[in-house]
Amino acid sequence: MTEKGPDLTASTAGTHVIEHAGRILALSEAALPFELTADLETVGAHDFGGKLTSAMTAHPKEDPRTGELHFFASSPFPPYLIHHVASADGQVLDSQDVPGASAALKHDFAITEHHVVFLEGPVTFDPSENSGIPYGWSDEQPSRIGVMPRGAGGARRIRWFEIGQGYAMHLANAYEAPYGRIVIEGPSVGRDGWQRSWNWWVGAPDRGAEPNSGSRSRRWTVDLAAGAVREEWTDDLTVEFPTINEDFTGREHRFQYALSFPDDLGVGEHALVKYDRITGARSLLPFGTGQLPSEAVFVPAAGGAGAEDAGYLLTVVSDLTADASRLLVLDASDLGAAPVATVHLPRRVPATIHGSWIPDAAS
Repeated sequence: MTEKGPDLTASTAGTHVIEHAGRILALSEAALPFELTADLETVGAHDFGGKLTSAMTAHPKEDPRTGELHFFASSPFPPYLIHHVASADGQVLDSQDVPGASAALKHDFAITEHHVVFLEGPVTFDPSENSGIPYGWSDEQPSRIGVMPRGAGGARRIRWFEIGQGYAMHLANAYEAPYGRIVIEGPSVGRDGWQRSWNWWVGAPDRGAEPNSGSRSRRWTVDLAAGAVREEWTDDLTVEFPTINEDFTGREHRFQYALSFPDDLGVGEHALVKYDRITGARSLLPFGTGQLPSEAVFVPAAGGAGAEDAGYLLTVVSDLTADASRLLVLDASDLGAAPVATVHLPRRVPATIHGSWIPDAAS
């Protein structure tokens, strides 16, 4: 009897949504993407014309210069990691098993002009975890950065660099710096931070993690020539869900946005954060007690010209005290300015995580 693999069409497709090559794709990393119409009706599972036979990450990266879509499949069983590239018109160009990868949970990744960057941390496959998501923290699992050259055969030349212990669920961006260096940025947590956030996600009671152990902004600089990694913490706020102007995906960006959480991960003074990486300035837009914002989505200003932060930030704010929600349109260049627009939604929408701005012309 032939053993069947997992059903890649069994999916809630509720983690993220993107547009690529005229298709709107709803994503959940354990399955195939699901295509939607512009009216959000379900078309069905999309396997890129039969070329995609694995799951697809919920965090693909589109190269703003080439239009290529990079994505991966991560599995607790071999092959642990497969990297895919689709052309700007939606055809799968290349699929490569990535050697040296492990069963560590890989939720996000990054691209640069010439490389693909993967992070592995101490969160790895744990069949004893009964929350429905079989991953847990393991001190035996090393934290590593994998740097893979882009292009056919690049997986065979991947290099893995061991780093300090920590897990990065989401990355802000990566880019190439002078002298053969690659810079990667994103929030990272230790064991207690992971446990607290995991409990929050699965609705479990706190298991005694230390307070003030949330995720904090981190930068890794990989020196390919020296074979070394420099690590540094760049801010002490508890933040997650980093956002940039996606026109700067894979190249150096100046501005970075994120959500700031109370240290106890409870309802309280959540805020939207803007970082200026050139001046080091940090600005905050607090939302008030009981106001829970969603991950901000950056929308470039019409015409696509001007400063990097010329545009808007969209966030759905859920009012936990009034059972109501509103969509805020904020000036990305000045968080202190009054909202450009406020849309009071006809029903409460829980604060969400990932999303995309998809212009009508693209769908």
